[in-house]
Amino acid sequence: MTATSPPDLVCPSCDRHYDAGPDEPWRCSCGGPLELAVDPRPDGPAPDPATLDRNRGLWAFEEFLPVERRVSLGEGWTPLVDAPGWDASFKLEYVFPSGSFKDRGATALLSRAAGLGVESVVDDSSGNAAAAIAQYAARAGIDATLYVPADAKPGKTAAIERCGADVIPVEGDRAAVTDACVAAVERGDAWYASHAWNPAFFAGTTTFALEVAAQRDWTVPDAVVLPAGHGTLLLGAYRGFRALERAGWTDRVPRLVAVQAAGTTPIADAIDGGEAAANDDDNDLADGIQIEAPARGSEMVGAIEATGGRAVVVDRDATRRALSALRRGGFYVEPTSAVAPAAVRELRERGEIDDDADVVVPLTGSGLKDST
Repeated sequence: MTATSPPDLVCPSCDRHYDAGPDEPWRCSCGGPLELAVDPRPDGPAPDPATLDRNRGLWAFEEFLPVERRVSLGEGWTPLVDAPGWDASFKLEYVFPSGSFKDRGATALLSRAAGLGVESVVDDSSGNAAAAIAQYAARAGIDATLYVPADAKPGKTAAIERCGADVIPVEGDRAAVTDACVAAVERGDAWYASHAWNPAFFAGTTTFALEVAAQRDWTVPDAVVLPAGHGTLLLGAYRGFRALERAGWTDRVPRLVAVQAAGTTPIADAIDGGEAAANDDDNDLADGIQIEAPARGSEMVGAIEATGGRAVVVDRDATRRALSALRRGGFYVEPTSAVAPAAVRELRERGEIDDDADVVVPLTGSGLKDST
């Protein structure tokens, strides 16, 4: 891959191929999500983690990445710290430049856009992805328009607008926001920088797993417990851990536990046969994962099942209790970040995670953009 030849796209469902370019499709004509047509792997053994160039941020793992670094704010290498109160390790994904793990995907996505000569992008988001896309688009000198729910938190919309992006609020549920954005894409208004559909975003989120392994001297935990809406971090973690195993840098893939908010449980329903839907009232605190129909839902289910994992539903009260405990413990996160620690406690109490199991939990978004 050279600086003038970003990788083409391929559909895993029907094997159609599409040429890379600013007019490339955002999904296959069969309706399925596309993937980048290259899957790089390092040739040699795992290096001493101390030799990785952390000044390059997550791009220190460029041997694994199918996108060339063009747009960066030094993102990556978020701290991995002990959390004794939860018998886990927390990876502090909320310390990224825009305040969430979505910067992992945004740096790769906007790097690809810049390489294609894209001049304007659009995305739809409840907040964090939009803020990340806006910030990295500003860094790239690319115009951005973000479609958000009309009731999006003011702190998140302010972060978008202050980067010079246009914010278009949409009444209705989260699906209505996506529909409005897709309509703009199909009118030809801009390139779809979708954190749910665009494969470059998932290339970026694989680095979560690469960092976790490197920070642990190329070992992996027993389980990773993480919030799941569109599955951008879940699938990034799965792809990253699988890539490490295939490269021979680690010996296995950890169990992945997806945590969903009560009332919006498509992945838990798919795995548990619909029993989760009646578990509790809507957990409106965890607004960042209220996705009724994830674009890559079947892939999310496959990743969970392939690792012997499961999907867990967390209610509003458990989320609020975990949020308060996190903030008292020095972790100033947004409510959606609290569902995974809450799930760890519940799973340990029920014996579904052993007392001595080694667990990593990403804290995904900053509380500085939240008024809760």
